[in-house]
Amino acid sequence: MKQNKETKQTINTDTGEEQDAPVKGKHFSVNIHFILLAAIVLVIGFSAFRLYQWNKGEKIEYDPNQQTTEFDVEVLDFIMPLAPDKLEGHKDDGVTTILCLGDDPFSLDQGENGLAEQIAQKTGATVYNGSFTGTTMAPASATFKEGDIMDAFSFLYVATSLAHSDFQLMKTAAAYSNDENFPVTTEMLSNLDMNTVDIICIMYDASDYINKRPCDDPNEPFNPVTYTGALRTGVAAIQEAYPHIRIVLMSHTFCHMVNEEGNFENGDRVDLGNGTISHYLQKERDAATDCGISFIDNFYGSVNEDNYLDYMTDYIHFNDAGRELLARRFAECIFPAEEE
Repeated sequence: MKQNKETKQTINTDTGEEQDAPVKGKHFSVNIHFILLAAIVLVIGFSAFRLYQWNKGEKIEYDPNQQTTEFDVEVLDFIMPLAPDKLEGHKDDGVTTILCLGDDPFSLDQGENGLAEQIAQKTGATVYNGSFTGTTMAPASATFKEGDIMDAFSFLYVATSLAHSDFQLMKTAAAYSNDENFPVTTEMLSNLDMNTVDIICIMYDASDYINKRPCDDPNEPFNPVTYTGALRTGVAAIQEAYPHIRIVLMSHTFCHMVNEEGNFENGDRVDLGNGTISHYLQKERDAATDCGISFIDNFYGSVNEDNYLDYMTDYIHFNDAGRELLARRFAECIFPAEEE
C-alpha cells in the first residue's frame, strides 16, 4: 500500500478499517562525549591565554643606574612627652634649658659646629654641655676604684651626682684627669641649678660596645655595670630628684670596631662578647620605654651603614655634617613646631 510522507496507514482493530497515524517529529541525539571534549578545549584554551599574559608581564620603569640613599628599614623613634602631673609645683622660668650628657659626640667639638651648640641654634634653647670624652654609659666596676677614675664620669656616676647634688667624687677624679675639660665641666655641673633645666639630652656613641661593657642582665635590669642597667639606674635617680625634667635618649649610630690587626670591621656584624651594636640599640630602646623617656634612633634614622662616609671622620667620630644631622634629628623630634 502506498504510504504518505506525512502519515502512515494503520488498521483499526475494532473496525478493521485503515486510518492515518501522525508521524512523530524528527530529533537529533545529543553526544555527551562531544560536550565534554568542548569543555576541555575551552579550559585548556583559557589557561593557555592566562599563562601567556602572565609570561608577558607588564612594563616597569626601572633605571638600574639610579642612585638613592633610601633604605627599607623602620626607624625606632619613641617620643614620649612629659606627663603634666610631673610639672606640678614646678615654677617655669620661661626659658627652655637643655643639659647635654654624654661622651665624644658632644665633647670633641664645643665650638659653633659642636653638637650641643647646633642644638641650641636649631631650638633657640639655652644649652649646657656636660659631656666627658672617652667615657661610657656603664662603669667598669660596681664599686669605684682609684685606678678607674674614668668611671666617675660615666653616665651612671654623673647622673647620680646630679640627683644627689654631690660632686665630690667627680671633682676628686677630675683633679687626676689628663683632660683639662674634665674639671671645668664638673664645676659647671656642680653649679648648675637643676630646677631651671627642662630637658636632659643623653647621647653616648658605641663606646660601651667597643669597651665590651655587658649590654644587659636579664636577671637584674638595674645592674649598674651593664649598659642598660646603668642607663636605668641613672635615669631613675634623675626622675626621682627632678620629676619636672623631660629626658631624651639619643642612640648611638652605625660604627666600626678596630680589630687586633688595626683594620675596621662592621660593628653590626661583629659580636665582641655582648652582642652587636644593633643588639645594644634594641636593648637601649627597651630600657628607654621601661623608663618612660623619649628615644631617638640614630642607628637607622641618622648615620647608618649606607651613608656613614658622609658623616664620620673615622670608625666612630663625626664630622661637622654628622653633628649637624644629629642636631637636626633632635630638633625635629622634640621641637617639631620650630622645624615647620
